[in-house]
Amino acid sequence: MTYKGYLIDLDGTIYRGKERIPAGERFIKRLQTAGIPYLLVTNNTTRTPETVQAMLENQFQVETPLDSIYTATLATVDYMNELGLEKTVYVIGEHGLKEAIASAGYVWDEEHPAYVVVGLDTQLTYEKTVLATLAIQKGAVFIGTNPDLNIPTERGLLPGAGSQVKLIEAATRVTPTVIGKPEHVIMDKALARLGLQKEEVVMVGDNYLTDIRAGIDNGIDSLLVTTGFTKAEEVPQLPIAPTHVVASLDEWSLDD
Repeated sequence: MTYKGYLIDLDGTIYRGKERIPAGERFIKRLQTAGIPYLLVTNNTTRTPETVQAMLENQFQVETPLDSIYTATLATVDYMNELGLEKTVYVIGEHGLKEAIASAGYVWDEEHPAYVVVGLDTQLTYEKTVLATLAIQKGAVFIGTNPDLNIPTERGLLPGAGSQVKLIEAATRVTPTVIGKPEHVIMDKALARLGLQKEEVVMVGDNYLTDIRAGIDNGIDSLLVTTGFTKAEEVPQLPIAPTHVVASLDEWSLDD
């Protein structure tokens, strides 16, 4: 099948940590040459789109327009804007998340914010969780940027944003709206940015639990590349098969 557009994961798909995946780099260049629209969709909230763009160019051989990068942070802001509540917020997260929300006109409020947004915060403290818990108990809308319980590092699997969201959820007994893959919010808003319908695009990624389930759970075809999180030997045991599976993005024809 020929797709009119592509939603593409980054880590494990286009690069792996600090390691290049040349086939991933070539894949982006092939899309650019063919004039096929794409969106790089990442759950990472610690980097701004500008930082991601510079990283792709400087560390990997990928030059891509800023508007081709769609993070869970941007999807969070889009969701908040859509709800249209008072623009006050308390955020647990890194600089990239806080900066983007502030740039969208949201004002910091630790006492009575309209929103509490929880992302990955490597400097998480008990007091931060207290402020978030109390604000949610007072009625703030509880948003989790993404559901990733762990992040892979050279030290092993460390707690991810999803783990910190679960902590606040347990303390408040309030179920958050979760934005990132595989949830529908980020996928719906990514499609809107591309200007395409579900049946016209394919979700490309290395992680079955986030990237591929984002496709499966939202009625979008999926392309699993076994260069990252989900290994080739795991594919036969997956509960619902991806639409397509490749060992390298070099194997994928844009005209299939």
